[in-house]
Order: sequence, then structure tokens, then C-alpha cells
Amino acid sequence: EALLSCLAAGYRLLILTNQSGIGRGIFRWEDYHACHRRMLDLLDLPPPGFLDAMAAPERPDEPSAYRKPSPRFILESLARHGLDPARSWMVGDRRTDWQAGLNAGIRACAVRSGAPFREGDEAVAAEHAVPVRSDFAEFVRVDLGLA
Repeated sequence: EALLSCLAAGYRLLILTNQSGIGRGIFRWEDYHACHRRMLDLLDLPPPGFLDAMAAPERPDEPSAYRKPSPRFILESLARHGLDPARSWMVGDRRTDWQAGLNAGIRACAVRSGAPFREGDEAVAAEHAVPVRSDFAEFVRVDLGLA
């Protein structure tokens, strides 16, 4: 419902994900794409749905141009889709998500709907004025002002 509210209000949705399981040999690109297709089927969003989905396969211990907290996926997406950075948000459940948004010069929101927060995450969020919400629906309601 929160995703539908965003689409109805004219927001564009993108997925940016670190998938080090590919780089570690735990699963293959084909597995990632199958999982992604299934997620889209389950969400059943009306067009345009997600404009793009980008995955960084690198392991955390290897150099990467795209692995979050790198802002590269965000900056390229802003340019490719003509998005306004002042109206853009990076929403995620990990510090690297918020840092990617901040590194790209857009707003960021932390949600508690996935990975547990690690020690120091609350302090980092407060230091950078990153709101912390229980889930994406609360972000949409409070920060975007949508029902």
C-alpha cells in the first residue's frame, strides 16, 4: 500500500541492493534475477512500478564502485531518469543505505523493518538528521505526508 501511495503521488521507485552472495559464489546472477522477478510478481505494482533495479555483486572486502555506501548508483539514476535530488530519498534498513543517500546529496531515512540496527547506528542517524521509522509505511506517512 505504501508503494502504491508513492506511485499515485508521482514518486519514482528504484531498487539499489548489495548482493555480495554473488561475489562470494553463494548464488548466481540467475538466482538473483529469479528472486527479483518473484518479488515483482508478488508486489504486482501498476506501471511504472520500479523504474530500475541495480545490484552490486562485490564482496565487502573488495574494491567496488557501486556497493553501498557508494553513491554511484544513486547519482547515475538521478541523471538517467531526470530525477530531482531535492525530492529524492534513500530509504533502507542498514547504515550503508543511509550513507549512500547522504553521499549522493539526497535525503535518507532509516527503517527498522529489516536487519537489526547495529551499535552506533542510532547515533549516526541522529548526527546526520536521518529520521528513523519503524517501516516504509511509516516513512511514507510521516516524511512524505501520504496516506
